Amino acid sequence: MAFPTFSDLLSISDPEVLLTGLAVFTARIFDVSIGTVRTIVTVQGRTILSFFLAVFEVTIWITVVSAVILKMTEMPILIIFYSLGYAMGNVVGILVERRLAFGMIILKVFSSYHGQRMAQTFREMGQPVTIFHGEGMKGPVVELYLACRRRDLRWMIAKVYEIDSDAFYVVEQAKDVSKVLKPVYSPLGGWRHRNNRK
Repeated sequence: MAFPTFSDLLSISDPEVLLTGLAVFTARIFDVSIGTVRTIVTVQGRTILSFFLAVFEVTIWITVVSAVILKMTEMPILIIFYSLGYAMGNVVGILVERRLAFGMIILKVFSSYHGQRMAQTFREMGQPVTIFHGEGMKGPVVELYLACRRRDLRWMIAKVYEIDSDAFYVVEQAKDVSKVLKPVYSPLGGWRHRNNRK
């Protein structure tokens, strides 16, 4: 198997070559992005979801690879479409997983002056909070320990900085949590937010 030459690159002007290449590129994005999400949910211990994602991933992969191998000699340019699809699939998979925000995380917040008020605010929203007292570089600090869903992280951090703009936080992955914690507060967004203002 030879790497595509300059003359092979010119063959992209052929509609059949271009359409085949785009099909390979698109299919590769799908199967690699599914594989990326599958890897992440596997680490999180989501067995059933990982199983079904693996079935879709391998099915698409076998279909694409067989098509590329059959047409490789007459369309060497497919190697480039295949490679670009693989690279783009990694990016798409990461973006999709971030959007879905599966799993639980540990949010640790350190505040010098507003820790108690911050803890009370989150508790009123239905989010359990554990408080630890410690010593920072500039004196006593309060550490808030919160186990929460990843999808709630964005608004929770925004609330942290709303109460204490000097707060410091650390986020850790939580593989297993004995109880799913769902704050009763969930900020409205999109059409719900617009309707709420009417």
